[in-house]
Amino acid sequence: MNHPILTAPGHATTRRQWLGCTAALLAGTALPAAQAGPAQRLGAQLRIVIPANPGGGWDQTGRALGAALTSSGMVDKVVYENIGGKGGTLGLAEYTKRYGSDPGSLLIGGMVMVGALALNKASKDLQQVQALARLTSDYLVVAVPADSAIADPKSLAKAMRENLGALAIAGGSAGGVDHMYAGMLARVAKANPEQLQYKPFPGGNDVVKALLQKQVQVGISGYSEFRDALQAGKLRALGVSSRRALFGIASLRDQGVDAEMSNWRAVFTGKSLPAERSQQMLAAIEYAVAQDGWKQSLASNSWSPSWQTGKALHDFLEIETSTAQLMTYLLKLKS
Repeated sequence: MNHPILTAPGHATTRRQWLGCTAALLAGTALPAAQAGPAQRLGAQLRIVIPANPGGGWDQTGRALGAALTSSGMVDKVVYENIGGKGGTLGLAEYTKRYGSDPGSLLIGGMVMVGALALNKASKDLQQVQALARLTSDYLVVAVPADSAIADPKSLAKAMRENLGALAIAGGSAGGVDHMYAGMLARVAKANPEQLQYKPFPGGNDVVKALLQKQVQVGISGYSEFRDALQAGKLRALGVSSRRALFGIASLRDQGVDAEMSNWRAVFTGKSLPAERSQQMLAAIEYAVAQDGWKQSLASNSWSPSWQTGKALHDFLEIETSTAQLMTYLLKLKS
């Protein structure tokens, strides 16, 4: 049974109504089929702009894509440029300004950027670039220090309900998927989301450090960013944001806290590129991610393949933008 947890004036909304369209679009997606022959090469050098600091999910995705493009012969060399800050919005602005018409550059982005733009009431900025392909989807892990008194999702919900303001929660950039999920957890716990003490960090490594140094009590990030600390016994996972257990971690939903959410990452290019060049870039990416090198990156980072292009991707981005705007409003997220 679906229980309304958030209500806007004249509008009752459930978690599954927010995410149902997104989940439907994500369901059943996979790697593109291997092409019969190599696509046209992109040239000697390609630039991949990563709108985040080194070490996080976008950085891992951008560098894995670059490695796939070089190993598949689509390009000789890839130059990486990290421009972190404000959920990818700084990198997006710089990319638009400097590389909007550059036929040799790509931009990594995803739900975090969509959320940050919604938080800053700047969603139209995403229209300054063109989406080529959605690459991966990921689920969020909620973790605490190994010696934390918070034992499971229900005790987390209890702590939130009793004194949300005393519980510092670390995650990625303000307005991003981690921030949204923290707000969702607060509402599921029947706490006041306006008291949410969310501490944004530029990357997953920073979230881990904040947890280990006891700067915060709870962290939210992708499994690949928490994996080493979890395996070393330094952190303890309370649950994962999927419907069922994943990575050997029970879902929060199966433990009595009904909050589901997924993340995704995509690749974009300049809005001013000729259609012929955009299609050439897309064909090269499609060929690269059908090869074994990319598949190994998916496995090693615990990413789910989530390939999508064309009108389906355009429609998906419109839904995600509307979802981010709605959740930013209903959860009263603040930058």
